[in-house]
Amino acid sequence: MTQIQSDTETKILDAAKKIFIQKGLEGARMQEIADEAKINKSLLHYYFRSKERLFSAVFKFAISRFIPKIERVFDSKIAISAKIELIVEQYISLLLKNQFVPIFILHEINRHPDRLVELMTSAGIKPKLIVSQIDEEIKKGNLKPISAQNLILNVISLCVFPFAARPLMQRLFFENNRKAFNDLMASRKKEVSEFIIRAIKA
Repeated sequence: MTQIQSDTETKILDAAKKIFIQKGLEGARMQEIADEAKINKSLLHYYFRSKERLFSAVFKFAISRFIPKIERVFDSKIAISAKIELIVEQYISLLLKNQFVPIFILHEINRHPDRLVELMTSAGIKPKLIVSQIDEEIKKGNLKPISAQNLILNVISLCVFPFAARPLMQRLFFENNRKAFNDLMASRKKEVSEFIIRAIKA
């Protein structure tokens, strides 16, 4: 891929992310994405043949920036509580910048669960590594006895649900003020990590 092709693809992905955040998968139109990227629609279709393929590419692009940071956290020698703090911080930061991600995941869970697993594993997610580290911390007595899967589900749920329910939460609590909603989500980085650590600390 040439530099020009790479730049064009990045421009398309950035434009698509903006439109998907505003309108979701169903509401977004390829022409709108082409207009936002300042290219013609035929060029957009040359790079991405369908809206679904483009949505998948945007998801992988967002996740690929997140996974290496998580890998570095789990490869580090810091305490498990510090790892949880960093993971929650990185996860919520990802969701603040890419608020279409929970919508995409919920959409794919029901329609193409196998494709979603393939996307996540190809992006570098290694659940077995995470599970083994949690189990080791339990054996050392640093954590209360809890299944690693439950701990992972708790972290994901507390981070993701407000974003998945954002259309409702933003209207219900903030009169549809996006900034006020985002400010609360940013404050949840500390709130969620402290809640989880209090619950599992031996």
